[in-house]
Amino acid sequence: MANLFDTLDLSRHGARVFAQLPDGAAATYADVAAASARHAQALRACGVGPGDRVAVQCEKRFEMLLLYLGCLRAGAVFLPLNPAYPAGELDYFLRDAEPALFVCEAARAEDSRGVAAAAGVARVETLGDDGGSWGALVATMAPDFETLDVPDNAMAAILYTSGTTGRSKGAMLSHGNLASNALTLREAWAFSADDVLLHALPIFHTHGLFVATNVVLAAGASMIFQPQFAVNAVLAALPQASVMMGVPTYYIRLLDTPAFERRLVQHMRLFVSGSAPLSAEVHRAFSARTGHAILERYGMTETGMNTSNPYDGERIAGTVGPALPGVSIRIADPVTGAALPAGEVGMIEIAGPNVFGGYWRMPEKTAAEFRGGWFVSGDLGMIDARGYVSIVGRGKDLIICGGFNVYPAEVEAALDELPQVKESAVIGAPHPDLGEGVVAIIVAAELGFDDGAALQAAIADRLARFKQPRRFVFLDEMPKNAMGKVQKAGLRARFAGSFGG
Repeated sequence: MANLFDTLDLSRHGARVFAQLPDGAAATYADVAAASARHAQALRACGVGPGDRVAVQCEKRFEMLLLYLGCLRAGAVFLPLNPAYPAGELDYFLRDAEPALFVCEAARAEDSRGVAAAAGVARVETLGDDGGSWGALVATMAPDFETLDVPDNAMAAILYTSGTTGRSKGAMLSHGNLASNALTLREAWAFSADDVLLHALPIFHTHGLFVATNVVLAAGASMIFQPQFAVNAVLAALPQASVMMGVPTYYIRLLDTPAFERRLVQHMRLFVSGSAPLSAEVHRAFSARTGHAILERYGMTETGMNTSNPYDGERIAGTVGPALPGVSIRIADPVTGAALPAGEVGMIEIAGPNVFGGYWRMPEKTAAEFRGGWFVSGDLGMIDARGYVSIVGRGKDLIICGGFNVYPAEVEAALDELPQVKESAVIGAPHPDLGEGVVAIIVAAELGFDDGAALQAAIADRLARFKQPRRFVFLDEMPKNAMGKVQKAGLRARFAGSFGG
C-alpha cells in the first residue's frame, strides 16, 4: 500500500535539479516537494477530497506537473484534457467526469467557465503566465503536507481515449499501475540520477505525463522542460541532454533539418519513440545520420508501456521488442480468444500490474474489453520466435479484400521503403466487387510527385496482388493528432468513395 508520490520519494534528491525551465530558472527536487505540498493544501482548501476528480485543460505549463503531484498527495484523481478540445468536447468530459475542480487556461477563462457552469462544475480556477487564480491561491498555502496513504488500486488519474469510434472512454489508472510502469522503465532503460531528459512532449497524454515525468522522478534524474516541440529549441537543448523521448513526427522533422547531425548527438545515451508507429525507413535514416538506433516501445492509455526494444541488445526496426518484465503478452484469435503460436497474426492481449482497472462509469464496456483476465488491446500483431512483438495495425484498420486479410502496416512498410515516398497511410474503402479495396495515401518525398503507377510497379514484386493499393492519393501533409498518430478514421471517411461506393 503506497501513494505513488511516496514511491517516487522526492526527498532522496533534495538539492538536485529536477527541471530546467523555459525562462532559465531551475526547480530542485526540494522545490518540487514544497510546491506540490502547496498544491495539495490548495486542493484541500477548495474542498477536494480523496477520489474527487480535478480536470485540467491548459497549455503545457510546469505548474500542471506540480498540480499533478499535489493531486497524488491529496488522493485526488488527476484528469488532464487536451487544450485543443473545443467547447463541445469539453462539455462531454466535464459532464462525464463530474470534477470537483476545473482548472483552465486563463486566456480562455470566459468560454471555459461558461461550459463548466453548464456542466454543473462548482469550482473553476485558472492558470496563466501570471499564475492565474490557481497560482495565487497556491502561493498562500503552507509548503508542507502529509501525503495521504492510499491502496495500490486507488485511482490516481483518468485519461480519456481518443474516441475515434463512439464516445471517449475514461481509462482509470491506479497508483499501483503508474508505479509499476515507472519502476520497470527506470530499470529497462537504465535511467539514473545522471540523466537529463529533453521533455518536449505534451503532458495531457500518458507519454509525456507518466512515461517521461514519472521515470525521471523515479530515477532522481533531471529534465529540460520545453513548452512544445520546436526544432530550433530542441537542437539548442540537445547538447545538455542525455535522453530524448518523442513521437515519430519529431524524429522525421529532425531528419529534415540539415543542422541535425552526428556531432550534435554523439554524447546522447538514448532516443525513445512511441505513441505512433515508427517506420523502418525513419529508423534506418536516423541510425545512418546519428549512429543511434531509436528505441521503439509499445504502450496504450489503458496499460502504460507493455513492450520495449532492449536497451542492451538488438533494436529491430519494425518491431516494438519483447514484453517488459512483469508484463504478459499473448496473441489470440480475435473471435475465439484462443492463444495463437509464434508467427501468427492475431489480437494482442495484455496482463500485468500495469493494466488499468476499467473505464470510468462504463462497466459493460470494461467487461467487453477483458477476456479471461487479459485486456483485449484492439491491436493486431504477432510475436516472433525471439519474443519480439510486431504491430500490424488496429483491429478496426484490418482490410478484407476479396476475402483476404490485408494488414495496413505491411503495405505501409513496403511503400515507405520507396525513395519517392516520405510517408504513407493505408486504408480500406468500399469496393463493389471485393468488399474493400486498398487505398494508399501518400506524402511524396519531392513536391509535385504524384505517379501512382510508378509506385504500383515498384511494389509489384513485394506484395501479393490482393495487398497492393488499387488507388493512390497524394497529400501535401498527413492528418495527425497531437501525438503524431495518423487520423485514419478521418481518411476513411474522406476517401470512402474511392471506388465509386
